[in-house]
Amino acid sequence: MGFEGFQEFFTLENIKDLLNEYRSFGPVPAILLPFFEAFLPFLPLFIFVMANTNAFGLWVGFLLSWIGSSLGALMVFLLVKKYGHTKVLTFLKNNKQVHKLTNWVDHHGFGPIFVLLCFPFTPSAVVNVVAGLSHINMIQYSLAVLAGKLVMIFTISFVGYDIPSLIKQPIRTAIVLIIIFILWYVGKRIEVRLNKSLERHNG
Repeated sequence: MGFEGFQEFFTLENIKDLLNEYRSFGPVPAILLPFFEAFLPFLPLFIFVMANTNAFGLWVGFLLSWIGSSLGALMVFLLVKKYGHTKVLTFLKNNKQVHKLTNWVDHHGFGPIFVLLCFPFTPSAVVNVVAGLSHINMIQYSLAVLAGKLVMIFTISFVGYDIPSLIKQPIRTAIVLIIIFILWYVGKRIEVRLNKSLERHNG
């Protein structure tokens, strides 16, 4: 099977059939699919999340997708953090665009990473790698990933689970936007406290 055939396999119906076929493994396949997407960004996260919500229901499907996607992002971050300065990944660090993005993350921290990860079509693999090459610490990035992925995965779950209601009840869409703002504000407040604690510790 060629690459095109490989991509054509990842349709909503095929993934739903796959989840049903391996139902005996419980939630493991539903977690692994978005987990692997963090390492293989050409995989359709949108389809995985929609399949999970159709197979397990809105809330359980959302939770399993969020866990898998967040764990995958953090794993990529940790691997790049550990091996990003080796010869294998030197070409990434020396890339001018990557270098600019890394400096940008160093100066802005939580805020922009959170916002980027909120949007379903952001190349999160790039965000994970750049963050891994930056000086952002594990706590800050974990916070950004967990909050950003929560918003993004919930949005996909919400849209994919009941598309007609999104059109008929626009107030529910407004609620999602309010949640994004609240999470961003809370995340920024936590980051400020973390930075103050680090300054006191270093001082």
